Amino acid sequence: MPAPNSLDASYRARAIPLGTARYWSWLFADAAAKAPLLGIYALGAEWQALIDPATEIGVARLKLAWWHEEMQRLLAGSAVHPISRYLAELPRAATVDLKPLLEAVAAALLQVSGAPLETAADLKPHAYALLGAPLLVASELAAPTEPIAVRPCCEALAQADYLLRAIAGYRREARAGRVPFAVAELLSAGIGNDDLAADVPPQALLRYLASLRERAAGYCATAERLLPSALRRRHRHLLVLAALEPRARRRFKDMLLAWSAARRA
Repeated sequence: MPAPNSLDASYRARAIPLGTARYWSWLFADAAAKAPLLGIYALGAEWQALIDPATEIGVARLKLAWWHEEMQRLLAGSAVHPISRYLAELPRAATVDLKPLLEAVAAALLQVSGAPLETAADLKPHAYALLGAPLLVASELAAPTEPIAVRPCCEALAQADYLLRAIAGYRREARAGRVPFAVAELLSAGIGNDDLAADVPPQALLRYLASLRERAAGYCATAERLLPSALRRRHRHLLVLAALEPRARRRFKDMLLAWSAARRA
């Protein structure tokens, strides 16, 4: 089968922005994983842009509904979007279950609707559907892998990714009427909507955010531990994500950490 068409530069730039964890994970990925990872990251970038509070909610819902239909077209072999066609042309696309991509769009629609996480237990299934399942699809597109062996790693990475995104954008979310954190945890910590939207976060919120950063770092450590040794080399992009996600962006240091994580595979 011929190699897939290359993605337009604008899609590539959004998929793997220079200096980000996604960029380093793609750069140091196994050769077979590079094309699938680029396609999945490109999809994720389109959906995350629609989830962003800067996107008007009606527009976000309409476009995500279109993407849901597009994922159905991808499953049926009639995709029309350049990113979807890129994925459809990958050598293993016809043999891999792509239904989780439908679940990812559904999770994005749920988040745009403002439906909050009620308890901490709700984080795992939501984060996995939104962020972890596409990662597992990328791994399956790269090489034959028993999904049950890679899924725990993807689940842990997804929870870390969700928490770190929420920490970075919680104020904008709150001002748009959305709450990215578990409501039960906020109530227990005495944190209200006004606290989330405040220019200067109160001490209770600062303590809560610090605890979430520690939790995210723990998820990343768990993700690295849960990736089976036999699969580490060809899925080393997951190890790079685990190494970089909980850290502040420092481009040169991140490159060294990514290289070190890839070498350990």
